Amino acid sequence: MSARRSLVSRLSGRGGERARGRVFALVLLLVCLNVGAFGQAAGDTLLRAMRDELSRSRGLKVLSLEAPYFIEYTIEDGDSFEVSASLGGLVSVRHNRFRLPEIKVRVGDYKFDNTGYAGSGLHFGTHYDIERFPLENSYEVMRRFLWLDTDSAYKSAVEAISRKRAALKNVAVNQPLDDFAKAEPLKKILDIRHTPLDEDAWSGRVRALSAIFEAYPALRASGVELSATQTAHYYLNSEGAEVRIPDNMIYLLARAEAQAPDGMLLHDAVVFQSLDYDRMPAEPELRRGIAALAASMAARASAPKGEDYSGPVLFEGTAGAQLFAEVLGSNLALARRPVMEPGRNGFAPVSELEGRQGARILPEWFDVVDDPTQKEWHGRPLFGSYEVDREGVAPRPLSLVEKGVLKTFLLTRQPAPGFAGSNGRARLPGSFGANGAAISNLFVRATETVPVADLKKKLIEMCKQRNKPYGAIVRRMDFPSSASFEEVRRLLGNSAQAGGHPVSAPVLVYKVYPDGREELVRGLRFRGLNARSLKDILGAGDDNNVFEFLNNQAPFALIGGANYVAESCVIAPSVLIDDVELHPLEEEPPKLPIVPAPELRAEASHP
Repeated sequence: MSARRSLVSRLSGRGGERARGRVFALVLLLVCLNVGAFGQAAGDTLLRAMRDELSRSRGLKVLSLEAPYFIEYTIEDGDSFEVSASLGGLVSVRHNRFRLPEIKVRVGDYKFDNTGYAGSGLHFGTHYDIERFPLENSYEVMRRFLWLDTDSAYKSAVEAISRKRAALKNVAVNQPLDDFAKAEPLKKILDIRHTPLDEDAWSGRVRALSAIFEAYPALRASGVELSATQTAHYYLNSEGAEVRIPDNMIYLLARAEAQAPDGMLLHDAVVFQSLDYDRMPAEPELRRGIAALAASMAARASAPKGEDYSGPVLFEGTAGAQLFAEVLGSNLALARRPVMEPGRNGFAPVSELEGRQGARILPEWFDVVDDPTQKEWHGRPLFGSYEVDREGVAPRPLSLVEKGVLKTFLLTRQPAPGFAGSNGRARLPGSFGANGAAISNLFVRATETVPVADLKKKLIEMCKQRNKPYGAIVRRMDFPSSASFEEVRRLLGNSAQAGGHPVSAPVLVYKVYPDGREELVRGLRFRGLNARSLKDILGAGDDNNVFEFLNNQAPFALIGGANYVAESCVIAPSVLIDDVELHPLEEEPPKLPIVPAPELRAEASHP
């Protein structure tokens, strides 16, 4: 599937986030159509209820109001298991069985409908709080819940298109785009099989992994959590699309925090994830990764503060793939600006690459391809693979950059300037009633490469030629970010004052001296690093770094910062960029604890 609801949202529900508009009365005349034409998947009561109620809703007519021209039903039917631990002790164990409906109604037509307005997506009129969809397979009860949610979505759509028309009376629109693109109806009904998960074994494993941090008393806080979800994704629309596919994921997240002697707070995380329960890394690999996280956090806490730097920077290893994921990947999606009343301010995400189709954005020896159909690479399963996007469109491999030139974008069924249709990249909820595009498996390939060690040599030579005392190597960035919401707000505020789009901070950044010696430093931020910086790449390594992450709509793909996530993967080389600015944090650090922390016993044993 293209996107999944995060567990935070699954457990808390959506009701409190919905805006409620004025209530208005409607008289509905439902014209029943022949439901047998859809056919049935034997034994699937949920699918049958969705088919039958969608068929009935297709004939919906309302006195004096517009009829819907497009309806879609999406339901996530699954269960999840979560366990978390800290310093060798279990913190929580939780099971959750869920069915999550999402129903959308469009009124008007493909050229002009209720989306793309600043109020689109809000709930006007009578709202039925039915987020807790029935778990039992009662055909009649499920039909009733679908009916109520369809009624609510329809009322909101009618109100939104009315307000959109009123707003457009005072707004000049040049060459308006269609609001929705047609797509060939896809039919893909796959078997859903439940994969057993040894919950006791995983609980013990998470507990043991969290005990690794006991050997690092310099850390202020730490924890390990596992989330395993098995879902059947259902999608039906009034054009005739029918999708039922499995959508499983398991991930293990380890976090750590430390405080330097001057009070600076530091944080980092490591994540292991898979679409297949049976293909998670073995425990020795998990232990190595968490131990490396703990050791690097302890080293950063005792490292000196970084200084202002402007010059060549080597993004080595994982940082190379993270750079492309954040600076390139997040800018390959286009979003339309909404219709809004004059004088009203509204935020709409803007791609730094908008309007640059046909322009060079990378050196001519770079190609970039997004391919969700490729499930493995060199024997390794790829995390960004998916069968169908959240609009019922099957994706195909997409060449985005050829010889450094931007050829196209990630597109949904919402037309964008210069693009009339979808290429199956609707993976996240978007703004104002639309969906958002996101990368899947992004392959960044360079045809001219050198050994990574030679990139470091070139970095040192450039610094000598420019009379710089040292260069800089970044080996990991805080992406997706493990920061707190408050830290993200501060970083966004500082970036807004300086202008431009913020980029997540470097976590492991080193000074590299002329003799090759390296020194770890802390507390630095990028300044002015953006998509245009990629044109200044001077060299690429002969390595291929695989970086997997859960993409979302939050700044820096903040972990837990959004309700929906999309599995993504980037395969990219290390790169040397000519001129990058690094700037120290300008924040007053919190005071150190007055009372020292209690001692931890690294040799403690746990059952």
